[in-house]
Amino acid sequence: MLSFARGLSFGAKSPNEPYDVVLAKMTTATTSQRQILLFWLPLAASWTLMGMEGPILQAIIARLPNLATQLAAFGIVMSVEIAIESPVIMLLATSTALVTNAQSYYTLRRFMIWVNLLVTLVAFLVAFTPLYRLLVSTLMGIPTHIAEAARPGMKVMTFWSAAIGFRRFQQGVLIRQGQTRWIGYGTMVRLISSAGTGILLAVLVPLPGVYIASISLVAGVALEALFIGWAARPTVARILSWPGQGNGEILSFNDVARYHAPLAATSLLTLLIQPLIGAGLARMQFPEENLAAWPVVWGVLFIFRSPAFALPEAIITLISESGLLDPVRQFCRRVGIASSLALLILTASPLLTLYLRYVAGLPDSLSRFVVPGLVLGVFIPLVNSMHSWYRGLLMVGRLTGVIYWSMALGLAVAALVIFVGVKLRAPGVATGVTAMIASMLAEIYYLRKRSNSVIVQI
Repeated sequence: MLSFARGLSFGAKSPNEPYDVVLAKMTTATTSQRQILLFWLPLAASWTLMGMEGPILQAIIARLPNLATQLAAFGIVMSVEIAIESPVIMLLATSTALVTNAQSYYTLRRFMIWVNLLVTLVAFLVAFTPLYRLLVSTLMGIPTHIAEAARPGMKVMTFWSAAIGFRRFQQGVLIRQGQTRWIGYGTMVRLISSAGTGILLAVLVPLPGVYIASISLVAGVALEALFIGWAARPTVARILSWPGQGNGEILSFNDVARYHAPLAATSLLTLLIQPLIGAGLARMQFPEENLAAWPVVWGVLFIFRSPAFALPEAIITLISESGLLDPVRQFCRRVGIASSLALLILTASPLLTLYLRYVAGLPDSLSRFVVPGLVLGVFIPLVNSMHSWYRGLLMVGRLTGVIYWSMALGLAVAALVIFVGVKLRAPGVATGVTAMIASMLAEIYYLRKRSNSVIVQI
């Protein structure tokens, strides 16, 4: 994989080739879908490798005692932790869009530190105070034995979000300067670390599955953050030699906050769909089975959605720097079609049964909850690519507030679908997937109408 990824940043001859040289290569007459692919591919590889982490850890849990409760508890840990980390998720997009010189780098770094402190405080309060029972047992309605099994994992994950915040800030700096290859390398470090830690703990230490998975996640993210910090040093040194903005603009802390706040709120609303679905599953028939099956469904869908997750930062860089509007739009469409076709092949063939039985390690009693959700989710990667295109386009135009309101609409639609599903006693996992699809379609409708002004400016 390392040799394959070498030289993917538009043919850069070294990891530190100045970005104006890279940009010159992008804007020549030879610019093509292949060049866009080479820029995007390390980002997609990073998301895909990151997506593999959950299924690997779920497979480890499935081979340990009390698998249904432990899988359900791991799903709760991830749902809550992902919601807590939401303010740092979009540091990647903010850093990609705004870090252009020494002054903006220092401002963004200071902002990142404050955001990391905030999410760490929230994670601590949820894990170690009565707030946990209020959130998980009362508001989400998770059965007591699953909630208690999940709490140790929450305690282990206290500093997980802060490590992600540092890593995503540095990744944005690298992406803006065309150094996308390091992103894929860093995710390989994370996957190897988390999977290796999980396997070793499962073999050597008699710990519950949630403990093992949570420790493995923290180990993987921490090592990835250290690697990305090391890899970004030459690029950061070059940026620090650029004293002023090209347009004379000085980026203040408040400027960063105004740009990032709608994105952070959007990310929070996006990620709230996970605990929202968890709360719905807990109120449907077969709550433990649905809660145990959902992380598996989410993990498989995440892998096939990961190519679309990699699109916004590529859109920001390629359109901001070179105005490649139509080629990038066409590329996004192709990514969505290819990803949905790949998922269709999995669900329509014996590969899915083989995966669930021999890789995921699920008994048939749980697999029957997983399969309908994956079949129903075949179109999600295509919808996700359309969603990423409009979001990336609005980030280019710095219209991040529009993204926030679209996500509020999407979350409201998801909540309505889940509410109806609970009232009709519909199948739990299928209702969760339906809520995801309806939510993204509502957002796309809203985003599309408001992206025309950005297209006109480009």
